[in-house]
Amino acid sequence: MKKTTLCYIERDGAYLMLYRNKKLQDPNEGKWIGVGGKLEAEETPEQCLLREVREETGLELLQYQYRGEILFLSDRWEDEIMYLYTATEFQGELLENCDEGELRWVPFSEIPGLKLWEGDRIFLKELLAGRKDLQIELRYEGDRLISATEGPARKG
Repeated sequence: MKKTTLCYIERDGAYLMLYRNKKLQDPNEGKWIGVGGKLEAEETPEQCLLREVREETGLELLQYQYRGEILFLSDRWEDEIMYLYTATEFQGELLENCDEGELRWVPFSEIPGLKLWEGDRIFLKELLAGRKDLQIELRYEGDRLISATEGPARKG
């Protein structure tokens, strides 16, 4: 099972979102997501978070919070545990060109209108409501969400 991180960086009532439109054979192609990526060998989720945000955005996180785990089960892709974070303080200049896609600050009110994974809508709603310690299992058949189950929170 692969392990990944995902972070929603907040600024002025908006999240930094990534429109995935550059990588070949990208399961996230054509969708808006936060920033993050796969843990490398011997890397903690926190180390991965900081590295991936820096690589994808050029930003260095100064204040961030662990928000929970999302378990993705799929008939098409490798199962995944995603460590979810939000960040409110950062430094640096946003990259003009990200290898993964287009970076954009999206006001909270516009997020529901974006092309998102259906499961992402569930945990984004919880993040925007201020919820912490999420543990959600999302089961997909292809691109279709077939179940979403919330479990007891546990630290990753």
